[in-house]
Amino acid sequence: MYQPSLLPTPPPIAPTNFASPQLQSQQQKLPQQHHYHYHHQQPQQRNTKGHNNQHYNRNNSNSNNSNNTRNRNINQSHHHYNHHPSQQQHQQQHHQDKYANASLEDYIGKLYTLCKDQNGCRFLQKKIDENQEENMVPIFKEILPHFVELMTDPFGNYLCQKMLEKCNGAQRTEIIKVVAPDLVNIALNMHGTRAVQKLIDYLTTPEQTQLVTLSLRPHVVTLIKDLNGNHVIQKCLFKLPAERNQFIYDIVCDNCIEVASHKHGCCVLQRCFDYATEKQKDQLVEEIARHALPLVQNPFGNYVVQYVLELGVTKYSESVIRRFVNHVCILSVQKFSSNVIENCIRTAEPETRRLLIAELMDEKVMEKLLHDSFGNYVVQTSLDFAEEDQRAQLVECIHPLLPTIRTTPYGKRIQSKIVRDTTSTTSISANASSVSSGSIPVTPSMTPAEPTVDNNNSN
Repeated sequence: MYQPSLLPTPPPIAPTNFASPQLQSQQQKLPQQHHYHYHHQQPQQRNTKGHNNQHYNRNNSNSNNSNNTRNRNINQSHHHYNHHPSQQQHQQQHHQDKYANASLEDYIGKLYTLCKDQNGCRFLQKKIDENQEENMVPIFKEILPHFVELMTDPFGNYLCQKMLEKCNGAQRTEIIKVVAPDLVNIALNMHGTRAVQKLIDYLTTPEQTQLVTLSLRPHVVTLIKDLNGNHVIQKCLFKLPAERNQFIYDIVCDNCIEVASHKHGCCVLQRCFDYATEKQKDQLVEEIARHALPLVQNPFGNYVVQYVLELGVTKYSESVIRRFVNHVCILSVQKFSSNVIENCIRTAEPETRRLLIAELMDEKVMEKLLHDSFGNYVVQTSLDFAEEDQRAQLVECIHPLLPTIRTTPYGKRIQSKIVRDTTSTTSISANASSVSSGSIPVTPSMTPAEPTVDNNNSN
């Protein structure tokens, strides 16, 4: 236990330049006090009294004295916590030295034990890299029966990945046959998911691919919704050809709402678009459009709908947007769907856009939207993207309601949009009237300039 009385006495403090000899003698007569008494005190101003000056001197050198005293104390007292890092370092060094000059033959019959040790696992990986053909045979023979267990081991999974990368086709097929019954459980594991992804990376024959896909097929939705398993499905989308990963598209479409409404599922569904053929995209969009109304109101499903709109394919976006006709007002006042309605107004074809905006042309509906924290953004977007004649109708519908929203931040923005455009329209009308009467309107850019004097021609 730390005891202040055991601290060594700090060295005497040298007198400062500004202390008189009498004051220095008084300081030396004062009893020595340990530095920890003043460790948290602020330096005091200089005082003619010796005791206060002692405080000032000690605090000026407090940091150095404190550090020196603490270091001497730690060196003199052998606390138990100093030994642990040293012992751990010695043990780690011992394990590393143990495998430094070892040969694989020294551990034949004990290779499984090495797999669960960090240094032992590195040793086996190194041996595979050094002589793949010769060393792979004994390692494969001993590790194959334990492959399922090792794929989920914190250290063993790295050896499994190395073996999958370096083994030949026949050996890889044997590994897949061993792990296939447990492939889903392995994929759900935080270590196993990496090993399964490596396995998919190195599939080389139709037989291997079929073994893997048959094992995954019944559990695609479970894998998609799992933190670790969803990466395995994404790897299948990326690596397998269209005819081999079609089972994923079929299952996703059969469970569209469940997948799209999940935090991991909505991401996987977007990746399905990234790696899909035209036929597979058509299949996905058809199903998403069918369920567009519930999806657009979901915190995750709305991103899937917006992803379809952002593909920039007219036939896809129109098939989705048309599902929202006659539902614009309800969707505009909801947190997630209001964003999608804004996106629809921006990306829709002119005819479809007119249908969407037309639903806002009702005084009661407009009043509700203007006072809603989400709906007002739909009104603003409509003002920005509506055609001229329909925009005039919008302004006419909004104008009587402006006094009720004038004090709100979004009310000010809506009012500024209307006033700015009204001013612009008035200016254009005035200019047109002037032209028709035979006079030319003077604008700032047309203001006559002051005559210039040519100094070269002046007398």
